[in-house]
Parts: sequence; C-alpha cells; structure tokens
Amino acid sequence: MDNIRLILLFAFAFICLLLYQAWMTDYGSPQVVAPQQTAEVVPAATESAGVPTASVAPGVTASGNQAVPVTVGVSAVGGKTVRVETDLLKVEISTLGGTLQSVHLLDYQVSPETPELKFQLFSPTMPNLFIAQSGMIGSEEGKAPTHEAEYQIEQSEYRLLEGQDTIDVVMTWAGSDGLKVTKHFIFSRGSYLIDVTHEVDNQSAEPWAARDYAQLQRTEPTDQSRLTTYTYTGGVYYNPEAKYEKVDFDEMAEKGLNVDSTDGWLAMIQHYFLGAWIPPKTQMEHYYTNSLPGPKYLIGSYSPSVTVAPGSNHSFNKQLFVGPKLQDQLVTVAPGLELTVDYGWLTVIAQPIFWLLKKIHSWVGNWGWSIILLTIIIKALFYKLSETSYKSMANMRKLTPRLQAMKDRFGDDKQRLNQAMMEMYKKEKVNPLGGCLPILVQIPVFIALYWVLLESVEMRQAPFILWIDNLSAKDPYFVLPLIMGVSMFVQQKLNPAPPDPMQAKIMMSLPFVFTIFFAFFPSGLVLYWVVNNLISIAQQYYITRKIEQAG
Repeated sequence: MDNIRLILLFAFAFICLLLYQAWMTDYGSPQVVAPQQTAEVVPAATESAGVPTASVAPGVTASGNQAVPVTVGVSAVGGKTVRVETDLLKVEISTLGGTLQSVHLLDYQVSPETPELKFQLFSPTMPNLFIAQSGMIGSEEGKAPTHEAEYQIEQSEYRLLEGQDTIDVVMTWAGSDGLKVTKHFIFSRGSYLIDVTHEVDNQSAEPWAARDYAQLQRTEPTDQSRLTTYTYTGGVYYNPEAKYEKVDFDEMAEKGLNVDSTDGWLAMIQHYFLGAWIPPKTQMEHYYTNSLPGPKYLIGSYSPSVTVAPGSNHSFNKQLFVGPKLQDQLVTVAPGLELTVDYGWLTVIAQPIFWLLKKIHSWVGNWGWSIILLTIIIKALFYKLSETSYKSMANMRKLTPRLQAMKDRFGDDKQRLNQAMMEMYKKEKVNPLGGCLPILVQIPVFIALYWVLLESVEMRQAPFILWIDNLSAKDPYFVLPLIMGVSMFVQQKLNPAPPDPMQAKIMMSLPFVFTIFFAFFPSGLVLYWVVNNLISIAQQYYITRKIEQAG
C-alpha cells in the first residue's frame, strides 16, 4: 500500500513538473511585439511566391487528380498599405495581392502592464511572420491576379464609424485584354469574420477560365521550445469525413497535403488565437500544404475551375476568420471550428468542465470565484470516492501501531512480514488499494481542468482579488503556493505514516517539493489546488475522527 501510494505520488509529481513546464512556456515570458521600426520587413518577392500551380482549363472542376501545388521563392509582402480599423480589428492590407499582412486584436493586450499595446496576430515581419494570402489562378500566366499582382486603390484608410455596421475595402486589377477583377474585403461590426470576394468582369472577346485560392503562411514560433511546447502551433483542417486533423510543420516539409473536401475549413492555430479560411458551403475545394524557404509553411485551398463567358460576370467567395478562440463564436462560423480550442485526448471531459465553468462565470462575473465554485462542485461529485479513500486511510491509520509491531517482530524477513500484513488486512477487512483508486480516478479530471485553464482565451490575463491580478500568471508574492504547501503538509499528517523511515521522510518532503513547483504555476491552477486541499482536509478530518471515535 505504502509503496503504491509512493509511486503514485511520484508519478503525480512528474505530471506536475510537465504541467509546470507547459505553463512557464506559455506564461513565463509574455510575447512582446517588436517595435515596427526595428523589425526586419520581408522584402517584396521578385519571383513566384507560393502561388498554386494547379492547371486551369475551361469546364474543368477540381479533383484529386489535379496537380499538387508547387511553391518556390519567398513570401511576397510589399506594395502600398491599406489601413482598416473596426471595433475589434486593426488591419493592414497590402495592395500587392491584397494580402492581410498585419492584424492587431483591439480587445486583447500584450500584457496587463501595457494595456495600450494590443496583441498582434498577423505580422509581415520575421521571425514571427503570419499572413493571409488570396488570389486567382488563370489558364495562362499573367492572365489572372495572384497574391503577387498589384491592385489599384482609391482609398488607403478605412474606419468603422458610429452607426456603421460594415466596411467594404475595394481593390481593382485590370488585365490587358479587357478582364477586370475587383477584390472586396468586407468587415462587420462585432465580428472577426471577413468576407473576401473576387468579382470577375470579362469584357474580353474570349472565354476566361480560372480558380480562386486562399492560403495562410507563417513561420514556426521562435519563442517556444518544441520540447516544452504543450499548446499546438501549426496547420489544421476539418471536413465531415476526416473531422479535425492536424498537419504540423514537419508534415508540411516532408509531404504536401492533397485532399479534396466539401463543407470544411483550414486554419493555422496557436495558443489562444487562430487564422482560418472558410470556403463556401457545399463547394468542393482542394486542400494543400507546402513549405517555403525561410522556412515558412503554407496551408490553403483552391476552388474548381470556372469559365466566364465574354461579357459575363462571376464572383468567387471565401471567408477569413482572424481572432481569438472564443468557442461561442467559432461554433457559429463553421462546423467544427470550435475544435481549434484543443483539449487533446481529454476533450470529452474538458468540454463539460469548460461549459460548467463558463455558466458559473455568467453568474458570478469573476473567473477566480468561478474556479472556486467549480472546485466545490467537482469535490461534491467525487464525494463518495473521496469518502472511500479517507475511510481506507483512517482504517490504515488505526493499524499503524500493529504494522510497526510486525516490522519489529519479523525484522528483515520481508516474506513473513508481507504474509502477516495480508492476513491482518483480510481479518480487519481493510483494502490497501482502497485509498489509491479514487486518486487515480480524479487525475484525468485534474488534467482536463488544467487544459481548460490553459486553452481558454477567456482566462487570459483574468484578474481575481487583492494581489492576484492575473490568473494566468504566477502569484507575484507566492502566497497561494505557500498556503497550498501548508495544506498539503496537514493532509500528510492526517494520513497513516509509512512504517519505513526513509519512505516517511520522502513523504514529508513532498509538500516542500510541491510548493516549489506550484510557486511558478499560474494562480488559477494553484487556486484550484488550494481550495481542493482545504475541502479535502475538512472531509478527511471529519471521517478520521468519526472512525477513531467509533473505536
């Protein structure tokens, strides 16, 4: 029993160490946006830069037999800049292809200490380049505007005014043979979703065939070590058949994605935020990935080929989501987009926990109090399991003097000692594993709650009370970790002491070790653990006293 409990505690300590590394990776060094004047701007490309090369011919539709897109060269960001500001976004669009090269999220600051500095999700600068490109593939080179084409603009500044619901950013491109393409970016109030449309007006004397494509290009984050990164950064796509699939940077470098998909979407995700292209519903799209020198990575899709007759018009439509992983909003944008809030293999447990946590928050209005109430509810749900564990420990505690006497009697004869212990357990109807099973059952819940606290953008920089002004950061004065350490020490005193002196010393050292670990954990997780410990102590003390008084 003692050995098993010791192994479990060491396993739990190891898990906590991994969790600590993950928290420190994500919260220990808040990313600071580099000043624009010192950033290295990617120069405009002089050669093809990630343009898909799928063949286009009149009457041809997209299929798995199409040529896999081949990409060469470097990312193209340049041209003039169109600036757009809504109630949620501050965007820069390049006239070179209409590339979204910079997006600041106005409701999200880099850190509580610098509220005026807004979080930048898209950036045209190295090393954290992240941009959204779109364009058209014609049957002949130069006959359609790719994301390298220079668009003309009549206005370079747009601002969503009071009482205005949408902004229509217009760019135009004209071919040499009477073809005109007008590109629209439509921004809406209160939305992170942008409608992107290519309107084709074929005033030439010949039919014109083309596809539209959209892709996200980014570099691998430089502020995270791959060995300690616990939140996924990379490509993902969704369709009704494959559901939610990840395509990490290594896969993009090794082999390109080659999938035909309907009713799906594709995205580049990172901790808390994402950029996603959503093709028209029911339209077959071909999804692809690729890697570029730098290294940079692409995930995108292109539409079926469409032929526009002379004197006719046609519109190619897609939507771009660029913003935070707010599940309530994501679920309304596209099916499965809420899965980008990645809880991993414990999603089935984590999603109900998040739902309950958010319900509580809607009542109390503070994430700290929500965590406390959630902890109380979870303890109530596991009350019977905990009761079984504490009864087992109380019964084991009563047997401690007899165990010590057996140890003194049999000395180093382990076989006879174990045999006598088993006979005593059987006679007293005590199960040595009775105290361990409830702990094992609760560990998945603890890990799922950890992922909820880690992945929920709602928890980012959330204040609590007094000195705790950021539940996603460590306690600046280490008060909560110290309370946690003291509570864990008290819990140890309520448990039966191991008969082996070395084991007893190790067990008593654990509160100090855990205090050090938890000192660098985010306050939200330590708050959960403190409340959980205090309730456990009250419950265990009550049960232990009750059994001891019963004799």
